[in-house]
Amino acid sequence: MDLYCWNSAIASAFFEDLGHLEIMLRNALDDRLRQRQARRSRSQEWFDDPSLRLATKAQTDITEARRRAAAAGAATPRGKIIAELTFGFWRFLLARQYQTTLWPDLAGAFPHAPTRALTLVENPLKRLHKLRNRIAHHEGIWHLDLPGRRDDLHDLLGFMDPGAVAWVTASSRIDAVLGQRP
Repeated sequence: MDLYCWNSAIASAFFEDLGHLEIMLRNALDDRLRQRQARRSRSQEWFDDPSLRLATKAQTDITEARRRAAAAGAATPRGKIIAELTFGFWRFLLARQYQTTLWPDLAGAFPHAPTRALTLVENPLKRLHKLRNRIAHHEGIWHLDLPGRRDDLHDLLGFMDPGAVAWVTASSRIDAVLGQRP
């Protein structure tokens, strides 16, 4: 029972910090995609532009995000559509299938990364996406490399903005809860 309760506490602590990462990631990637559209003199939103050539799943995710965003009935602001796109959507924009098409532009979202190698961002993001899904489905995470996942989170935040690491860790409960493991 102690391990079960601790698992809930560490999952909750991670979920808070993953939420900060998700928002920073989606804003940074959205900004880079908007800049890409402007450089290419494209007048439509990146998520409406068929020339972007996103995977079928990504196109479906955008359609679904638009549907959820429009559920309120009023005009749908672009920010609401962006917010409705899932963590998985953003994670898969940083997959190898886009290495030659989107990555050259999206790499700019990580100006403090030591290199522009896609795998430097993709690999920790894959691990964090898996962790986030386990947490969201109330699965055990007690047996995972949680210090490693914390480091992945800090690395990605730092690649975007070194100040973000300090900001997130100032309120993070991860280290305290890790230290309480039964």
